[in-house]
Amino acid sequence: MRVNLLACGVLAGPVFFAIFLIAGALRPDYDALRHPVSSLEFGPQGWGQSVNFVLTGTLVTLFGLGVRPLVRRLGGGLTVTILLMAVGIGLIGAGFFSPDPLSGYPPGSPPTAADPSTHRILHDVFSTPVFTALPAACIVLARRFAKAGMRTWMIYSAVSGALMVALFVLTSVAFNQGTALTAIGGLLQRLTLATGFAWMAMLGLHGIRSRNSPV
Repeated sequence: MRVNLLACGVLAGPVFFAIFLIAGALRPDYDALRHPVSSLEFGPQGWGQSVNFVLTGTLVTLFGLGVRPLVRRLGGGLTVTILLMAVGIGLIGAGFFSPDPLSGYPPGSPPTAADPSTHRILHDVFSTPVFTALPAACIVLARRFAKAGMRTWMIYSAVSGALMVALFVLTSVAFNQGTALTAIGGLLQRLTLATGFAWMAMLGLHGIRSRNSPV
């Protein structure tokens, strides 16, 4: 059972990216370099991205449970599990509440909404753990890996957490409109997500490979 749950973390990123990359490619006015992933929730095909959020969130939540024995062997408590489950629940919630138009998508909409709608506020609340709790989990585990003498994993986790934070800050600046970064806001967001999901996949693979041996 534990191996199956760890596999959820390995699969979450590829599933998430595959669905939103295909969905974005099928939208003639959607620019993946500029527009956020969440904007794919707009339009008649928007249900696909909503389902993507819920499916990926479920995988990440299960992964949070599956990683618990690995963290325990490193001497950790429930912190990482709680943080990862917060990420998963946040993704699920983002699937039920769509954002407001942003960066000119859908076509004809303003760069940003003057007054955020209730569903946009809820979408942002649920999305926040994806960009905060996930890097926090990286940092927490980096400390655990350091105490266990696992230098490579310590460095990889610390760099992943720091890179996510830096990219998220740049993404936020881009989506605030009016800067040179606005044109690549979508790319910056995708790099942020790729960093976090890659770390989860690698952690899941590590857990699967080491399940019968000491960490």
